[in-house]
Amino acid sequence: MKIQTLPLGPVQANCYILTDDAGNCLIIDPGEEAEKIVQAVEQAHAVPAAILLTHAHFDHIGALETIRERYKVPVYLHEQERTWLRNPELNGSAKYPELSAVVCRPADHHIQKDGTLEIGPFTVETRHTPGHSPGSVCYVFHDDRFAIVGDTLFKQSIGRTDLPGGNTHELLTAIERQLLSLDEDYKVYPGHGSKTTPRQEMDSNPFLNGF
Repeated sequence: MKIQTLPLGPVQANCYILTDDAGNCLIIDPGEEAEKIVQAVEQAHAVPAAILLTHAHFDHIGALETIRERYKVPVYLHEQERTWLRNPELNGSAKYPELSAVVCRPADHHIQKDGTLEIGPFTVETRHTPGHSPGSVCYVFHDDRFAIVGDTLFKQSIGRTDLPGGNTHELLTAIERQLLSLDEDYKVYPGHGSKTTPRQEMDSNPFLNGF
């Protein structure tokens, strides 16, 4: 699997394009700058199969409608954020007058429980990781030993919990149970910043002392 990272928008949220050997791809968190996403997909001669959202904050969904319309692919989001795509108060875009309010159509598929998704040729495990937001989801690709984790865990940091639905205890519990339980050498790709591993974070993340 080829993993391409595109830091996009004013807060440089990571959009990921995952492409298999046959040229099929998944687009995860199309946050802004749709033209850069399209360019990356076209340069890879890839065919999108779906859009996966780790959560529905504005910096992860800003280009969603443009990308969805261009490629006519389904969108996956956790059930607990079903209404967030069309609500600027919940997705956070209403807080910033300098930004346009983000209003999107509902997702096509709402994830209701942890488990395995089969999307075209891709097999991905979903793990619910509330705390940064109620419907935060991590996508784990066991065959290639990596996870896309949104704003749940960062290199030497964790997601903020002062936004609607945030909860520090829930976040730390989710990190311990859902991410630190992965094999320690799995690559962890966050919503902002550079990749890490469970081992690195257990060794050096100041928020995870005691894990």
